[in-house]
Amino acid sequence: MSEVLLIQGAAIEGGERADILIEDGRISEVGAGLSSAGARTIDADGLVAIRGLVDLHTHLREPGFEASETIATGTRAAAAGGFTAVFAMPNTHPVADAAGVVEQELALGEAAGYATVQPIGAVTVGQKGVALAELGAMAESRARVRVFSDDGFCVWDPLIMRRALEYVKSFGGVIAQHAQDPRLTEGAQMNEGVVSAELGLAGWPAVAEESIIARDVLLAEHVGSRLHVCHLSTAGSVDIVRWAKKRGIDVTAEVTPHHLLLTDEHARGYDARFKVNPPLRRQEDVLAVREGLADGTIDIVATDHAPHPAESKSAEWAAAAHGMVGLESAVRIVHETMVDDGPFGWDDVARVLSSTPARIGGLDGHGTPIEAGQPAELTLYDPSPRADFQTSDLRGRSRNSPYLGRELPGSVRWTIHRGYPTLADGEVVDLAGGGA
Repeated sequence: MSEVLLIQGAAIEGGERADILIEDGRISEVGAGLSSAGARTIDADGLVAIRGLVDLHTHLREPGFEASETIATGTRAAAAGGFTAVFAMPNTHPVADAAGVVEQELALGEAAGYATVQPIGAVTVGQKGVALAELGAMAESRARVRVFSDDGFCVWDPLIMRRALEYVKSFGGVIAQHAQDPRLTEGAQMNEGVVSAELGLAGWPAVAEESIIARDVLLAEHVGSRLHVCHLSTAGSVDIVRWAKKRGIDVTAEVTPHHLLLTDEHARGYDARFKVNPPLRRQEDVLAVREGLADGTIDIVATDHAPHPAESKSAEWAAAAHGMVGLESAVRIVHETMVDDGPFGWDDVARVLSSTPARIGGLDGHGTPIEAGQPAELTLYDPSPRADFQTSDLRGRSRNSPYLGRELPGSVRWTIHRGYPTLADGEVVDLAGGGA
């Protein structure tokens, strides 16, 4: 699939315009007026070149839940959204709690070819929170797992959490915690507050998230290990992580695009596309997480891409599944909330959606600068258009996006993975048919 590509006139992460020459899967030259005989030329006038996007939190559903998504369809969605690498969460069937399962996921990602698929291993056997999974075996496997999470379930037992932190410290791993106290959220349907009271839906208190984060940063400090907070969503959580970082605790945190934009007011129509875990919070929380992302308290944006078949979202609110798809829309939401309405430049977008998630996850060959000699993992983004987000924008298997019909800025035009296009002029390339 390797070919010579010449990208002409792109703004390098929002800075100076330059040409980018790609040969043998790597960037061979960056500069003005480049040429190469026989190269495929991409006119990037008006486009921003960003190092390829990396998602630290993706649900690809395979093996076991292929009605929602497969690794092939999920990575097609990733390519459409500008992502060249995704970290696959372990809540599959069987659960990714053993070396054989993570190696299967890795192989399926390699066969699909649309993005690097880096498996995340479960912290506990079956994600049941009782006994540690095969952390060492997964770390030593061909998948080289470095991130472990029971996402979908909180590692609620403090002793299990402590042991997990101790174990991964030995090989430089990180525990990514789904911060949700299970007792405080029994039967919860949405954020606890004025809206939940008016709708008569059981409330999900902010303290259920904040109390777990507070416990875990102290455990991480005690052990001297790395903690990552998944999908942080409340103002109080931002305050706790900010305090922990000032104290020197080795903690990182992510926020989802939907928590940067949407609030619990969207639940008023009982449209289950807006039902998600953690729930959409108050406007005050939205502003707090934006501030936390701007000042570096929150390190990255991660999609929490959670596909579901139509019947799982068309049910009444209480019976509907949690989650929303997000790969195809993520950079456009960051554009709206943090660039158009905030302090970010495109270099900041590259930091929170590429270089930092790659660093947290220990993923080599991704998130690297757009410089000669670096792997050719690139996203070309057009910041100028505004258009309604439509079902045709969704390239995965599921349609449960909260943004359908909403006007969003920007458009991903090209995604370059390992030196070949997976998205070409806005269209996903048919890799199986040799289209690359």
